[in-house]
Amino acid sequence: QVQLVESGGRSVQAGDSLMLSCAASGRTLSNYAMGWFRQAPGKEREFVAAVNWDGRSTYYADSVKGRFTVSRDGAQNMVTLQMNSLKPEDTAVYYCNLRDIRNHYDYWGQGTSVTVSS
Repeated sequence: QVQLVESGGRSVQAGDSLMLSCAASGRTLSNYAMGWFRQAPGKEREFVAAVNWDGRSTYYADSVKGRFTVSRDGAQNMVTLQMNSLKPEDTAVYYCNLRDIRNHYDYWGQGTSVTVSS
């Protein structure tokens, strides 16, 4: 099993920056990706950003490209999401995700809430 714990969510103003962190513990995996999804009120959960296990490849949703940066600290088993130029439409609960690619299994954190006011 893998446990994921997010932190950093809070209320901010449009244009502000915010960093989310996710700490992973438990099983050691060899082929995985870590990243973030979000779910706004009344909407389905959507992909935001991800980084592969060695930190060399990153992926972003079009809606956050150029504003968000996903990074991985392998030594500390953490993934962060630096969010700049936040918009009201970024308001959502952000979930940390670890995808075990070998076993086709997703682990999820409990979510951290981000509210962006105009």
